[in-house]
Amino acid sequence: MKERTVKTITLTVNRRSYSFTIGDGQNDMPENELLADTLRNRVGCTGVKLGCGQGACGACTVILNKKPVMSCMTLTLDCDEAEIVTIEGLADAATGRLSALQQSFVDHCGYQCGFCTPGVIMSAQALLEREELPTEEEVREALAGNYCRCGTHYSAVESIMAYVEQRRAAK
Repeated sequence: MKERTVKTITLTVNRRSYSFTIGDGQNDMPENELLADTLRNRVGCTGVKLGCGQGACGACTVILNKKPVMSCMTLTLDCDEAEIVTIEGLADAATGRLSALQQSFVDHCGYQCGFCTPGVIMSAQALLEREELPTEEEVREALAGNYCRCGTHYSAVESIMAYVEQRRAAK
């Protein structure tokens, strides 16, 4: 009888720790499971959207160790000990209140159907963590990997720039 090798990985998702056993057992995670599937199906972060499945649309963007990544192109196995933030992790954990960036999207109609919005916000959040007051050109560059079929890219940029102006005014 073949001895089963067991590997456990740990992820921190939105400040909460999760452990998964990698293997071929009934409740194990397969080695080839994608981060998008893990986040949606095992952790319950349904704000991570599966669009193209090829890393071209950006709907599945999350922040992995402070960098934006396409979770549909990332193996969960490669994320052991990683810190991951999804759209659900931006809201205040205690009150559920949206982050200022999320609220800016609501206030400035930075969405239409909403499918791509979580990925757009996560790309913007990653930029804002690197650059406190980005220019519009930097915002557009940061969103280059996000595709919106509804055409709300313009209002998304406007929403982000409105948030940047709030930051600037608060200084």
